[in-house]
Amino acid sequence: MKVCGIELKSNEANLCLLSLTNGLFHIPDCRARRLTLSDNSAEGLRQFQSTLAKLLEDYKIDKVIIRQRPMKGKFAGGAIGFKLEAAIELIEGVETIVYGSTDMKESLKHNPVSVEFAETGLKQFQESAFTTAYAWLMQNA
Repeated sequence: MKVCGIELKSNEANLCLLSLTNGLFHIPDCRARRLTLSDNSAEGLRQFQSTLAKLLEDYKIDKVIIRQRPMKGKFAGGAIGFKLEAAIELIEGVETIVYGSTDMKESLKHNPVSVEFAETGLKQFQESAFTTAYAWLMQNA
């Protein structure tokens, strides 16, 4: 199974592709590590959605796992982030799951990541997207 973990921050979607085959994880190279919404108009959202949909199709992604953000409080997601989340959820042909932090912590407690993040070859800003994808795969393997 091949998934795309996504962390939404402001007007950006940080991406990490991750697959699990026969109990082994693989982090495939990806042409985009981050997608930015440059214009939050309807046309800008369509362009963002189209770009992400093409990427998911090209890499044959089965599921998109979005890290859930709180609606209220200090770490609450902003309006643009929720627009991005809706645009991602409406992409046809791929299942999107919004993965909660409680489930993620539970999965990571039972299945801690066995390698240091620095050894994955990913950029630091992708760590949250990687952790989201990893935790979901381990919980659903």
